[in-house]
Amino acid sequence: MTSGLARLALGAFWISAGVLHFVFPRTYESIMPAYLDRWKGELVAASGAAEIAGGLAVLSQRTRRLGRWWLLATVVAIFPANVHMAVNAEDFGKIPEPLLWARLPFQGVFGWLIWRGTH
Repeated sequence: MTSGLARLALGAFWISAGVLHFVFPRTYESIMPAYLDRWKGELVAASGAAEIAGGLAVLSQRTRRLGRWWLLATVVAIFPANVHMAVNAEDFGKIPEPLLWARLPFQGVFGWLIWRGTH
């Protein structure tokens, strides 16, 4: 999975995911826990920028290792928002509760794909 195509796909995924934070910021703000309301706009922008930066970093041989660790840290940093959504599923009525819980293990899959795609 260390081919250039795999890295390109990985980079494109994270760049696209990051751009969505700026295109649909209210969607991401709505999943923030209430205790972060004061900074939700800034946190959405920061997480979007982090995903874009990580996606760009994995594309270059020179920055691929940094990109790997950057994206792994980003996945860990955004995991609490995903847990918040699952635990408070009633606040996210448009998404079926089983899907909110099912997506949690996929954070580990994302981590594995980041690791494999950048070696």
